[in-house]
Amino acid sequence: MIGLATRLDRLLGRVTMYGLVIICLVVIGVVALLLMVVGQIGYSPFALLATASVLLVFSYLANGFAGLVFRTRPQLSSTAITALLLLFILQPSLDPLRLAGAALAAMVAVLAKYLLAVRGRHIFNPAAIGAFVAVLTGLNFSFWWVATPVLLPFVVVGGFLVLWRTRRLPLAGVFLVVVALGIAVRNALFGAPFLDSLGTAFLSYPIVFFACFMLDEPLTLPPRRWQQLLEAAVVGVVFVIPFSFGNFGSTPEFALLVGNLLAFFFGQRRGIRLDYLGRSQLTPTSWQFEFRPHAPVAFLPGQYMELSLPHGKTDARGWRRVFSIAAAPGGDIRFGMRVPERSSSFKSALLALEPGTTVSATSVSGDFLLPKDAARPLLLVAAGIGITPFVSQLEHLTARGEKRDIVLLYSVTNTDDIAFGEVLRAADCRVVVLSPTRPAELPSGWSWAGEGVLSAEMIRTAVPDAASRTTYLSGSPELVAGLERALHADGVKRIVTDVFIGY
Repeated sequence: MIGLATRLDRLLGRVTMYGLVIICLVVIGVVALLLMVVGQIGYSPFALLATASVLLVFSYLANGFAGLVFRTRPQLSSTAITALLLLFILQPSLDPLRLAGAALAAMVAVLAKYLLAVRGRHIFNPAAIGAFVAVLTGLNFSFWWVATPVLLPFVVVGGFLVLWRTRRLPLAGVFLVVVALGIAVRNALFGAPFLDSLGTAFLSYPIVFFACFMLDEPLTLPPRRWQQLLEAAVVGVVFVIPFSFGNFGSTPEFALLVGNLLAFFFGQRRGIRLDYLGRSQLTPTSWQFEFRPHAPVAFLPGQYMELSLPHGKTDARGWRRVFSIAAAPGGDIRFGMRVPERSSSFKSALLALEPGTTVSATSVSGDFLLPKDAARPLLLVAAGIGITPFVSQLEHLTARGEKRDIVLLYSVTNTDDIAFGEVLRAADCRVVVLSPTRPAELPSGWSWAGEGVLSAEMIRTAVPDAASRTTYLSGSPELVAGLERALHADGVKRIVTDVFIGY
């Protein structure tokens, strides 16, 4: 039976991350407009429409200008998100001066992606830097009017969907705890009841919207989870410390800019440019794509990269996609992926690439990493193309001559679907294959687990000491969620997962 979490993954995987954010922000905006019409939010609906129009128009104008100057194809969905975020930060108004401030914020936000960047990587959250500059000039104000009780339920639902899709609920949780406690303690020092202050933090401050739609902006986050949690705590502390020097003061966007600087020094501090070398067929349904980076790319075995591939007739999945890196660090970058007959426009464009074409990548992230303790026994469980992060890890261990107690359980729908056989044969580990038919020939150290469905019972039979191993699961949401529950019930305590959402 498919669980609720798996159903949610499947539903959210039908749209890009950018598409999901746009949908959520538009819904919140439409609800806000209706509440203004009936007098539940104290702004004119015409002011909201005018401000939204100015933000969208000037964002797109600045985006087009930047595309011409820097010879890039603008990411229109990213521009729309920036404009919509500014809509909830700045004061809605029909005043020409305030609208000029909104226009300035929109242009600064878009141009900052190109001008406030180091070696192709932008440093600051675009909406935050746009609002910050508008406030400094005095042309508009950082009102964060979205922080109103009547909008909170819609912000919570939309924000939860975004955080679930990105697996960043812990990031938001740390920030919310730090800020809510900080506000409650600060107010308590002035005599306010502690519990009332906690309620005020959520009902009158924009902390939920900030955590769900601003703090988790992917291109300004550090790559590792512990780094992200540290940033969330730092931003939370800066968020609650009051100070003011003229137009410059303690605003939410300033707190985020401080966190962006911290994140910049954690992550890949350059834009990633890759020359396409070519492709090779791994199995009847999957391909390997190889790229040579213009400069060394820092990543850890098991991490993923977001590729950017602008192309015509882009479908709803967009032209940015995340793929596990199927190569050891220090050389060319390889990706393995399943390419069905009716594939996405992204994969079709990837298949049509000519060798020598340069593509870009936006980020490297992920925590699907082997433990530092080399003595810990491991069980790696992969289904189909879910083998890719393990390829990076095993190739890295082989290159280093590092021996570990590893069992790889590889489930395929057909013996022809065994991918990266050369890497797996070179790895010093036991490989157990689960397939409908027995392979005609297996390399030394490999065995056939038989036919059937990948399940906890089958894993226990094929790997009797599975409960004593740290288990890594890689595959679809349905597979990973089902196996994780079953293995926990079967006594496996240490499980690390990597879910391919929207693959």
